[in-house]
Amino acid sequence: MNDGNNVSGGDCCCGGSGKEDLEIVKIRDESEWPSEHPRDEVESLLYEWLKPYNDTPPAIHKAVDYALGKDGKPGGGVLIGKVAGRYVGFVVVNKTGMGGYIPDNILVYIAVAPEQRGKGLGGRLIEATLNEFPGDFKLHVEQENPARRLYRKVGFTEKYAEMRFQR
Repeated sequence: MNDGNNVSGGDCCCGGSGKEDLEIVKIRDESEWPSEHPRDEVESLLYEWLKPYNDTPPAIHKAVDYALGKDGKPGGGVLIGKVAGRYVGFVVVNKTGMGGYIPDNILVYIAVAPEQRGKGLGGRLIEATLNEFPGDFKLHVEQENPARRLYRKVGFTEKYAEMRFQR
């Protein structure tokens, strides 16, 4: 599904300057990964742009593998956001395969280039994500992450406190 989808600022409910079109490249499996967007480059930028809330590069790679349906995983997808041919953001979605009792999708990663933040691109990427993947969504976000405001603005609610037991 590497057919680009243009999302103009005027057509989006989530803001944006309206001055530039946001092109969305959609990838559902490895065979659709466009050669002009090397996966290792995308994963490296994702790692950098998620700071200080980033996971390790191997964790990001594993989430992208899952999103692409590798090793029989339920899949999901990757969205690459571009403006004027330059990367401005990335989204990684994993399907849970548990719709009905757990949300259908996890918005694993959303990252916007640091110099592009505050321009409405994060909201536009979330909007494109919600339009691309059917079903309910959940995400994990650190309490102190300022992106929580954006997530609330587009309709995410805080339903549970997450607790973990790690080995």
